[in-house]
Amino acid sequence: MALLWIFLGLVVLLVIIAIAIYNGLVVKRNRVRNAWHQIDVQLRRRYDLIPNIVETVKGYAKHERETLENVIAARKLGMDAKTVKDAAKANNMLTETLKSLFAVAEAYPDLKANQNFMALQEELRSTEDKLAYARQFYNDVTMDYNTATEKFPAVIFARMFGFKRFEFWEIPEEDKAARGPVEVKFD
Repeated sequence: MALLWIFLGLVVLLVIIAIAIYNGLVVKRNRVRNAWHQIDVQLRRRYDLIPNIVETVKGYAKHERETLENVIAARKLGMDAKTVKDAAKANNMLTETLKSLFAVAEAYPDLKANQNFMALQEELRSTEDKLAYARQFYNDVTMDYNTATEKFPAVIFARMFGFKRFEFWEIPEEDKAARGPVEVKFD
C-alpha cells in the first residue's frame, strides 16, 4: 500500500512539473509575440509619419521625385512584410531611403527651418529610438524563449506541443552596408 502511495505521489509530482513547464513555455511564447507586436506598433507609427514628411519635403523639393518615390516604395514594402526577416530587410531599406530624404532636406534651408518639418523629424527620431528598444527587447525575449524550448526536460514538451523557435530580428546578410560602421567625414 505504501508503495502505491509513493507511486501516486511521483505521478502527481511529474504531472505538476509537466504543467509548470508547459505553462512556462506558454508565458515565454506570449512574451515573444507581445514583443513582436511592440515592434509592429513602432513600425506602424513610423509608417504613419512618413507620408507627412514626404508631403512636407515635396512642397520644397519638387525635383527630388526619385528620392520621394523610393521612400514611399520602401514604406509600402515594410507595411507588406509578413515575417521577421522580411520586416528587417524592409526596415533597413526604409532607413537608407530616409537618410536620402533628410539629405535632400539639408539642401533646402527654408525646409530645415520649417516648424512642421522639424516636429515631424523629431517625432521620427523619437520613433526610431523606441523602435531600437523594441527590437532589442524582442531579441531578448526570443532568446529566452528559444533557450527554454531547447533545455531538458522542456524540450520534450516543446516538441510534443509544437512550440517552434522564433526568428531573431537581424540585419539580412545581403544588406552588408547596414552592418558596417558609419563613416563620418569632415570636408
